[in-house]
Amino acid sequence: MEDDTMFPPTFPGFGRMVGLRPVSIGDGECTVEVTVLQSHLNAGSVAHGGLHATLLDTALGGALLSLVAPKEWCATAEIVVSYIRPSKEGTTLTANGRVVKRGKNIAHMEGEITDSKGLLIATAKGTWAIWKVD
Repeated sequence: MEDDTMFPPTFPGFGRMVGLRPVSIGDGECTVEVTVLQSHLNAGSVAHGGLHATLLDTALGGALLSLVAPKEWCATAEIVVSYIRPSKEGTTLTANGRVVKRGKNIAHMEGEITDSKGLLIATAKGTWAIWKVD
């Protein structure tokens, strides 16, 4: 996707508000990126952990959304984020999410964030609930 591409309608407006940009989505994988802004920094002048959690939640959820049927929906039931390195203002972070195993009602997901130098910033694993919608 190009930088000016809007999020698919299944992505929430929150991601756009934070500044997330879609890179790719499909076949049980999703890549999303963000550039760390001054407004993302915590009191220690590094990116707030919530930015990393949001980036990973979006990438992992997007990966599953690429597989759900039109009459299904999903949501995060649990996500565990491990913070490896801090991120500074101006750094571009890329999150890659993927489906490990999808069942009828739950899916197991995993992913990671790297910076533009390829350094591992954070990892995540999680469980998503899947249900039928009318």
